[in-house]
Amino acid sequence: MGNRLSKIVTRTGDDGTTGLGNTSRVAKDDTRIAAIGDVDELNSSLGVLLAETLPARVREMLVAVQHDLFDVGAQLCMPGEVMIVGEHVARLDDWLEYFNAQLPPLREFVLPGGSRPAALSHLCRTICRRAERTIVALGHEQAVDAALRQYVNRLSDLLFVLARVLNGETGQPEVLWRHERA
Repeated sequence: MGNRLSKIVTRTGDDGTTGLGNTSRVAKDDTRIAAIGDVDELNSSLGVLLAETLPARVREMLVAVQHDLFDVGAQLCMPGEVMIVGEHVARLDDWLEYFNAQLPPLREFVLPGGSRPAALSHLCRTICRRAERTIVALGHEQAVDAALRQYVNRLSDLLFVLARVLNGETGQPEVLWRHERA
């Protein structure tokens, strides 16, 4: 990267536009920019989750996901580039299988909550779902690679499973939805 980011304040966005990686400029409210922003927010929220005390395996996985999300953002920023591929999705599937194997079957809907790390994982999951919706919306306007959509979809599933795992790790029972509450 060299000195690429040596100047943060450029004032080039004062007119309501921002630059993409291919040097084109688009409006700051463009769907592509919204998708990039949602992915950035997800990555930042994962940083908050990583500030918690977490099992080493979970920490390793989340750091790898943060790097992947930077690639997701880069792919969105550079139309036509492909950085997220089927192997990335397959890795999420492997992690899903690994962590899901530790959990009892669900018999009821789970409400976001429990331990602080689990609640943060649920928050990351909901931000991930928003990012996915924005990426799908972008796909209605322009080509979006299938693996990119699949990655974000699978990641939200993994964050749900991770919330359950983190509640188990802390001994916190899951918060179950009571459909017949008084």
